[in-house]
Amino acid sequence: MTEAPGAVAVYVHWPYCARICPYCDFNVVRDRGRRDEQAGLVEAILTDLLAQAALLGPRPLASLFFGGGTPSLMRPDAVARVIERARALFPQGGEVEITLEANPTDAEAAHFGALRDAGVNRLSLGVQSLDDAALAFLGRNHSAAEARRAIGVAGSVFGRLSIDLIYALPDQTVEAWSTALTEAVDLGFEHVSPYQLTIEAATAFGRAYERGTLVPPDEDRAADLYEATQGVLAAAGFDAYEVSNHARGVAARSAHNLHVWRGGDYVGVGPGAHGRLTLDGTRTATVAERRIGPYVQGVAAGRPWTETSRLDARETAEERVLLGLRTVEGVGIGDLSVLGLSIKTGPVAGLIEDGFVRVAEGRLAATARGRPVLDAVLKTLLT
Repeated sequence: MTEAPGAVAVYVHWPYCARICPYCDFNVVRDRGRRDEQAGLVEAILTDLLAQAALLGPRPLASLFFGGGTPSLMRPDAVARVIERARALFPQGGEVEITLEANPTDAEAAHFGALRDAGVNRLSLGVQSLDDAALAFLGRNHSAAEARRAIGVAGSVFGRLSIDLIYALPDQTVEAWSTALTEAVDLGFEHVSPYQLTIEAATAFGRAYERGTLVPPDEDRAADLYEATQGVLAAAGFDAYEVSNHARGVAARSAHNLHVWRGGDYVGVGPGAHGRLTLDGTRTATVAERRIGPYVQGVAAGRPWTETSRLDARETAEERVLLGLRTVEGVGIGDLSVLGLSIKTGPVAGLIEDGFVRVAEGRLAATARGRPVLDAVLKTLLT
Protein backbone atom coordinates (compact mmCIF):
# COMPACT_ATOMS: atom_id res chain seq x y z
CA MET A 1 0.00 0.00 0.00
CA THR A 2 1.37 3.42 -0.94
CA GLU A 3 1.90 5.81 1.94
CA ALA A 4 -0.34 8.87 1.76
CA PRO A 5 1.60 11.96 0.70
CA GLY A 6 2.07 14.74 3.22
CA ALA A 7 2.48 18.49 2.96
CA VAL A 8 3.30 20.13 -0.36
CA ALA A 9 5.60 23.09 -0.94
CA VAL A 10 5.09 25.65 -3.71
CA TYR A 11 7.83 27.19 -5.85
CA VAL A 12 6.95 30.24 -7.96
CA HIS A 13 9.35 31.20 -10.74
CA TRP A 14 9.38 34.89 -11.69
CA PRO A 15 11.70 35.13 -14.71
CA TYR A 16 12.25 38.89 -14.96
CA CYS A 17 15.54 40.62 -14.10
CA ALA A 18 16.70 44.21 -14.45
CA ARG A 19 20.00 42.84 -15.78
CA ILE A 20 21.20 39.40 -16.84
CA CYS A 21 24.30 38.47 -14.83
CA PRO A 22 27.18 36.89 -16.81
CA TYR A 23 27.28 33.78 -14.59
CA CYS A 24 23.52 33.09 -14.61
CA ASP A 25 22.06 30.16 -16.55
CA PHE A 26 18.59 30.35 -15.00
CA ASN A 27 15.47 30.88 -17.09
CA VAL A 28 15.45 34.69 -17.05
CA VAL A 29 14.60 37.64 -19.34
CA ARG A 30 15.07 41.40 -19.18
CA ASP A 31 12.35 43.18 -17.22
CA ARG A 32 12.11 46.27 -19.40
CA GLY A 33 8.80 47.03 -21.18
CA ARG A 34 6.96 43.83 -20.17
CA ARG A 35 4.20 45.08 -17.84
CA ASP A 36 1.28 43.68 -19.85
CA GLU A 37 3.08 40.38 -20.23
CA GLN A 38 3.76 40.26 -16.49
CA ALA A 39 0.09 40.86 -15.67
CA GLY A 40 -0.81 37.92 -17.90
CA LEU A 41 1.85 35.77 -16.25
CA VAL A 42 0.41 36.44 -12.79
CA GLU A 43 -3.00 35.23 -13.96
CA ALA A 44 -1.42 32.13 -15.51
CA ILE A 45 0.45 31.32 -12.28
CA LEU A 46 -2.81 31.59 -10.31
CA THR A 47 -4.57 29.31 -12.80
CA ASP A 48 -1.66 26.86 -12.80
CA LEU A 49 -1.79 26.63 -9.01
CA LEU A 50 -5.50 25.88 -9.14
CA ALA A 51 -5.05 23.13 -11.74
CA GLN A 52 -2.19 21.40 -9.91
CA ALA A 53 -4.03 21.56 -6.59
CA ALA A 54 -6.97 19.80 -8.25
CA LEU A 55 -4.62 16.96 -9.24
CA LEU A 56 -3.15 16.65 -5.76
CA GLY A 57 -6.27 16.81 -3.64
CA PRO A 58 -6.32 18.15 -0.05
CA ARG A 59 -2.77 18.74 1.18
CA PRO A 60 -1.35 21.14 3.79
CA LEU A 61 1.09 23.85 2.64
CA ALA A 62 4.67 23.18 3.75
CA SER A 63 6.26 26.39 2.43
CA LEU A 64 6.13 28.92 -0.39
CA PHE A 65 9.18 30.22 -2.24
CA PHE A 66 9.33 33.01 -4.83
CA GLY A 67 12.49 32.55 -6.91
CA GLY A 68 13.76 33.68 -10.25
CA GLY A 69 14.78 35.84 -11.80
CA THR A 70 14.10 38.68 -9.42
CA PRO A 71 10.73 38.27 -7.70
CA SER A 72 11.24 41.50 -5.75
CA LEU A 73 10.33 43.12 -9.09
CA MET A 74 6.82 41.68 -8.73
CA ARG A 75 4.08 44.04 -7.71
CA PRO A 76 3.31 43.43 -4.03
CA ASP A 77 -0.40 43.03 -4.82
CA ALA A 78 0.52 40.23 -7.26
CA VAL A 79 2.63 38.57 -4.57
CA ALA A 80 -0.31 38.83 -2.18
CA ARG A 81 -2.67 37.21 -4.70
CA VAL A 82 -0.33 34.24 -5.21
CA ILE A 83 0.09 33.79 -1.45
CA GLU A 84 -3.66 33.96 -0.88
CA ARG A 85 -4.28 31.41 -3.64
CA ALA A 86 -1.66 28.98 -2.29
CA ARG A 87 -3.00 29.26 1.26
CA ALA A 88 -6.57 28.73 0.10
CA LEU A 89 -5.69 25.69 -2.02
CA PHE A 90 -3.40 24.08 0.56
CA PRO A 91 -4.79 25.11 3.98
CA GLN A 92 -2.34 25.11 6.87
CA GLY A 93 -3.34 26.20 10.33
CA GLY A 94 0.14 27.10 11.59
CA GLU A 95 2.86 29.47 10.50
CA VAL A 96 4.16 28.85 6.97
CA GLU A 97 7.57 30.02 5.78
CA ILE A 98 7.12 32.32 2.77
CA THR A 99 10.41 33.34 1.17
CA LEU A 100 11.02 35.88 -1.58
CA GLU A 101 14.32 36.52 -3.34
CA ALA A 102 15.29 40.18 -3.67
CA ASN A 103 18.02 42.34 -5.12
CA PRO A 104 19.67 45.15 -3.11
CA THR A 105 18.52 47.67 -5.73
CA ASP A 106 14.90 47.00 -4.68
CA ALA A 107 15.62 47.81 -1.03
CA GLU A 108 13.19 50.57 -0.24
CA ALA A 109 11.49 50.33 3.14
CA ALA A 110 8.06 50.99 1.66
CA HIS A 111 8.50 48.30 -1.00
CA PHE A 112 9.83 45.73 1.44
CA GLY A 113 7.06 46.68 3.85
CA ALA A 114 4.47 46.08 1.15
CA LEU A 115 5.95 42.64 0.45
CA ARG A 116 5.83 41.86 4.17
CA ASP A 117 2.21 42.99 4.33
CA ALA A 118 1.48 40.77 1.32
CA GLY A 119 2.53 37.79 3.46
CA VAL A 120 6.27 37.36 2.85
CA ASN A 121 7.99 36.54 6.15
CA ARG A 122 11.50 35.63 4.99
CA LEU A 123 13.70 37.56 2.55
CA SER A 124 16.62 36.10 0.62
CA LEU A 125 18.85 38.97 -0.49
CA GLY A 126 21.15 38.49 -3.51
CA VAL A 127 24.11 40.45 -2.13
CA GLN A 128 26.77 38.23 -3.84
CA SER A 129 29.65 40.38 -2.58
CA LEU A 130 30.54 43.38 -0.42
CA ASP A 131 33.44 44.35 -2.67
CA ASP A 132 32.90 46.80 -5.52
CA ALA A 133 35.48 45.19 -7.81
CA ALA A 134 33.91 41.76 -7.30
CA LEU A 135 30.42 43.14 -7.92
CA ALA A 136 31.58 44.76 -11.16
CA PHE A 137 33.15 41.48 -12.28
CA LEU A 138 29.92 39.62 -11.46
CA GLY A 139 27.88 42.10 -13.50
CA ARG A 140 25.76 43.18 -10.55
CA ASN A 141 23.87 46.48 -10.70
CA HIS A 142 24.48 47.48 -7.09
CA SER A 143 27.50 48.71 -5.17
CA ALA A 144 28.90 47.38 -1.90
CA ALA A 145 27.48 50.41 -0.10
CA GLU A 146 24.04 49.73 -1.57
CA ALA A 147 24.30 46.10 -0.47
CA ARG A 148 25.07 47.11 3.11
CA ARG A 149 22.19 49.57 3.09
CA ALA A 150 19.86 46.91 1.67
CA ILE A 151 20.77 44.49 4.45
CA GLY A 152 19.95 47.18 7.00
CA VAL A 153 16.61 48.00 5.38
CA ALA A 154 15.67 44.34 5.01
CA GLY A 155 16.62 43.61 8.61
CA SER A 156 14.37 46.41 9.83
CA VAL A 157 11.37 44.98 7.94
CA PHE A 158 11.78 41.20 8.05
CA GLY A 159 12.39 39.05 11.09
CA ARG A 160 14.07 36.43 8.95
CA LEU A 161 16.83 37.39 6.52
CA SER A 162 19.15 35.29 4.34
CA ILE A 163 21.87 36.50 1.98
CA ASP A 164 23.63 34.88 -0.97
CA LEU A 165 27.35 35.33 -1.53
CA ILE A 166 29.57 34.14 -4.39
CA TYR A 167 33.22 33.25 -3.89
CA ALA A 168 36.07 31.43 -5.66
CA LEU A 169 36.43 34.30 -8.12
CA PRO A 170 39.52 34.52 -10.36
CA ASP A 171 42.57 35.60 -8.35
CA GLN A 172 40.59 35.67 -5.08
CA THR A 173 42.81 34.87 -2.12
CA VAL A 174 41.83 33.02 1.04
CA GLU A 175 42.78 36.07 3.08
CA ALA A 176 40.63 38.47 1.05
CA TRP A 177 37.63 36.14 1.09
CA SER A 178 37.93 35.46 4.83
CA THR A 179 38.02 39.20 5.53
CA ALA A 180 34.98 39.85 3.30
CA LEU A 181 33.00 36.98 4.85
CA THR A 182 33.87 38.09 8.37
CA GLU A 183 32.56 41.56 7.54
CA ALA A 184 29.39 40.09 6.07
CA VAL A 185 28.48 37.92 9.06
CA ASP A 186 28.59 40.95 11.34
CA LEU A 187 25.61 42.49 9.52
CA GLY A 188 22.92 40.61 11.43
CA PHE A 189 21.29 38.04 9.13
CA GLU A 190 20.34 34.55 10.32
CA HIS A 191 21.18 32.55 7.19
CA VAL A 192 23.86 32.66 4.50
CA SER A 193 24.22 30.72 1.26
CA PRO A 194 27.85 30.98 0.04
CA TYR A 195 28.23 29.54 -3.46
CA GLN A 196 31.45 28.84 -5.31
CA LEU A 197 31.36 30.49 -8.72
CA THR A 198 30.30 27.88 -11.27
CA ILE A 199 31.12 28.42 -14.94
CA GLU A 200 28.11 27.35 -17.01
CA ALA A 201 28.60 26.86 -20.76
CA ALA A 202 25.58 28.86 -21.92
CA THR A 203 26.58 32.09 -20.16
CA ALA A 204 28.87 35.04 -20.82
CA PHE A 205 31.33 33.59 -18.31
CA GLY A 206 31.17 30.24 -20.07
CA ARG A 207 32.10 31.86 -23.37
CA ALA A 208 34.91 33.81 -21.70
CA TYR A 209 36.22 30.58 -20.17
CA GLU A 210 36.23 28.92 -23.59
CA ARG A 211 38.21 31.88 -25.00
CA GLY A 212 40.69 31.60 -22.14
CA THR A 213 39.95 35.11 -20.85
CA LEU A 214 38.42 33.85 -17.59
CA VAL A 215 40.46 31.53 -15.41
CA PRO A 216 38.77 30.26 -12.23
CA PRO A 217 40.78 29.12 -9.20
CA ASP A 218 42.38 25.69 -9.47
CA GLU A 219 41.10 22.80 -7.37
CA ASP A 220 43.56 23.35 -4.51
CA ARG A 221 42.72 27.04 -4.09
CA ALA A 222 39.01 26.33 -4.44
CA ALA A 223 39.34 23.74 -1.66
CA ASP A 224 41.20 26.26 0.52
CA LEU A 225 38.47 28.84 -0.07
CA TYR A 226 35.82 26.26 0.86
CA GLU A 227 37.61 25.40 4.10
CA ALA A 228 37.97 29.09 4.94
CA THR A 229 34.22 29.53 4.39
CA GLN A 230 33.43 26.73 6.83
CA GLY A 231 35.84 28.05 9.43
CA VAL A 232 34.67 31.68 9.36
CA LEU A 233 30.97 30.78 9.46
CA ALA A 234 31.40 28.17 12.20
CA ALA A 235 33.30 30.69 14.33
CA ALA A 236 30.43 33.16 13.83
CA GLY A 237 27.86 30.65 15.10
CA PHE A 238 26.52 29.33 11.79
CA ASP A 239 25.78 25.63 11.35
CA ALA A 240 26.53 24.10 7.94
CA TYR A 241 23.28 22.19 7.60
CA GLU A 242 23.77 21.73 3.83
CA VAL A 243 26.77 21.98 1.53
CA SER A 244 26.07 25.61 0.56
CA ASN A 245 23.71 26.72 3.34
CA HIS A 246 24.52 27.89 6.85
CA ALA A 247 22.13 28.99 9.59
CA ARG A 248 22.33 30.45 13.10
CA GLY A 249 20.52 27.53 14.72
CA VAL A 250 17.84 25.08 13.62
CA ALA A 251 15.04 27.67 13.53
CA ALA A 252 16.97 29.73 10.96
CA ARG A 253 17.21 26.90 8.43
CA SER A 254 15.24 27.18 5.20
CA ALA A 255 12.08 25.11 5.65
CA HIS A 256 11.41 25.18 1.92
CA ASN A 257 14.82 23.88 0.91
CA LEU A 258 14.75 21.21 3.61
CA HIS A 259 11.37 20.03 2.36
CA VAL A 260 12.83 19.57 -1.12
CA TRP A 261 16.06 17.93 0.07
CA ARG A 262 14.05 15.50 2.20
CA GLY A 263 12.13 14.33 -0.86
CA GLY A 264 8.86 16.13 -0.16
CA ASP A 265 6.34 16.97 -2.86
CA TYR A 266 6.50 20.45 -4.34
CA VAL A 267 4.49 22.28 -6.97
CA GLY A 268 6.45 24.32 -9.51
CA VAL A 269 4.62 27.18 -11.24
CA GLY A 270 5.91 29.80 -13.64
CA PRO A 271 8.00 29.50 -16.84
CA GLY A 272 10.55 26.69 -16.62
CA ALA A 273 9.62 25.71 -13.05
CA HIS A 274 10.31 22.14 -11.95
CA GLY A 275 8.08 20.16 -9.60
CA ARG A 276 7.88 16.79 -7.85
CA LEU A 277 4.37 15.48 -7.22
CA THR A 278 2.86 12.25 -5.97
CA LEU A 279 0.17 11.49 -8.56
CA ASP A 280 -1.79 8.24 -8.40
CA GLY A 281 0.73 6.99 -5.87
CA THR A 282 3.72 7.62 -8.14
CA ARG A 283 6.48 10.18 -7.74
CA THR A 284 6.25 12.38 -10.83
CA ALA A 285 8.71 15.00 -12.12
CA THR A 286 7.21 18.00 -13.92
CA VAL A 287 8.85 20.69 -16.04
CA ALA A 288 6.95 23.79 -17.17
CA GLU A 289 7.29 25.46 -20.56
CA ARG A 290 10.32 27.80 -20.40
CA ARG A 291 9.07 30.55 -22.72
CA ILE A 292 6.68 33.02 -21.11
CA GLY A 293 4.12 33.35 -23.93
CA PRO A 294 3.81 29.61 -24.60
CA TYR A 295 3.65 28.96 -20.84
CA VAL A 296 0.70 31.35 -20.47
CA GLN A 297 -1.00 29.81 -23.50
CA GLY A 298 -0.31 26.30 -22.25
CA VAL A 299 -1.83 27.04 -18.84
CA ALA A 300 -4.95 28.42 -20.53
CA ALA A 301 -5.21 25.21 -22.55
CA GLY A 302 -4.55 22.97 -19.53
CA ARG A 303 -1.00 22.10 -20.67
CA PRO A 304 1.54 24.05 -18.57
CA TRP A 305 4.10 21.24 -18.60
CA THR A 306 6.41 20.36 -21.46
CA GLU A 307 7.59 17.24 -19.68
CA THR A 308 6.35 14.80 -17.05
CA SER A 309 8.23 11.72 -15.92
CA ARG A 310 6.97 8.99 -13.63
CA LEU A 311 9.90 7.99 -11.43
CA ASP A 312 10.31 4.35 -10.52
CA ALA A 313 11.56 3.20 -7.13
CA ARG A 314 15.20 3.28 -8.20
CA GLU A 315 15.01 6.75 -9.71
CA THR A 316 13.24 8.04 -6.60
CA ALA A 317 15.92 6.53 -4.35
CA GLU A 318 18.72 7.99 -6.51
CA GLU A 319 17.18 11.43 -6.21
CA ARG A 320 16.88 11.10 -2.45
CA VAL A 321 20.54 10.11 -2.19
CA LEU A 322 21.64 12.98 -4.44
CA LEU A 323 19.71 15.54 -2.38
CA GLY A 324 19.92 13.96 1.06
CA LEU A 325 23.68 13.63 1.16
CA ARG A 326 23.94 17.39 0.67
CA THR A 327 22.51 17.84 4.17
CA VAL A 328 23.75 17.01 7.66
CA GLU A 329 20.70 14.74 8.01
CA GLY A 330 21.92 12.50 5.23
CA VAL A 331 19.73 9.80 3.68
CA GLY A 332 17.94 6.77 5.08
CA ILE A 333 19.63 3.38 4.80
CA GLY A 334 16.42 2.07 3.21
CA ASP A 335 17.01 4.24 0.13
CA LEU A 336 20.45 2.64 -0.26
CA SER A 337 18.98 -0.86 -0.22
CA VAL A 338 16.66 0.07 -3.11
CA LEU A 339 19.82 0.83 -5.08
CA GLY A 340 21.40 -2.49 -4.12
CA LEU A 341 23.87 -0.82 -1.76
CA SER A 342 24.90 -2.06 1.66
CA ILE A 343 26.76 -0.24 4.42
CA LYS A 344 28.76 -3.43 5.09
CA THR A 345 30.17 -4.08 1.63
CA GLY A 346 30.98 -2.42 -1.68
CA PRO A 347 31.32 1.30 -2.31
CA VAL A 348 29.47 2.41 0.82
CA ALA A 349 31.72 0.37 3.08
CA GLY A 350 34.76 1.77 1.28
CA LEU A 351 33.60 5.36 1.71
CA ILE A 352 32.91 4.73 5.40
CA GLU A 353 36.36 3.21 5.89
CA ASP A 354 38.01 6.18 4.14
CA GLY A 355 36.10 8.64 6.34
CA PHE A 356 34.01 10.30 3.62
CA VAL A 357 30.63 9.17 5.00
CA ARG A 358 29.33 7.90 8.33
CA VAL A 359 26.33 5.95 9.57
CA ALA A 360 24.26 7.05 12.55
CA GLU A 361 20.67 6.33 13.64
CA GLY A 362 19.85 4.51 10.44
CA ARG A 363 21.08 7.23 8.12
CA LEU A 364 24.12 7.76 5.91
CA ALA A 365 25.64 11.26 5.94
CA ALA A 366 28.71 12.92 4.46
CA THR A 367 31.47 13.81 6.90
CA ALA A 368 33.46 17.03 7.03
CA ARG A 369 36.03 15.25 4.87
CA GLY A 370 33.41 14.07 2.39
CA ARG A 371 31.54 17.32 1.87
CA PRO A 372 34.19 19.14 -0.18
CA VAL A 373 34.35 16.16 -2.56
CA LEU A 374 30.65 15.29 -2.47
CA ASP A 375 30.36 15.04 -6.26
CA ALA A 376 33.00 12.30 -6.24
CA VAL A 377 31.29 10.56 -3.31
CA LEU A 378 27.96 10.56 -5.15
CA LYS A 379 29.59 9.29 -8.34
CA THR A 380 31.09 6.40 -6.38
CA LEU A 381 27.71 5.53 -4.89
CA LEU A 382 25.52 5.91 -7.94
CA THR A 383 27.71 4.59 -10.76
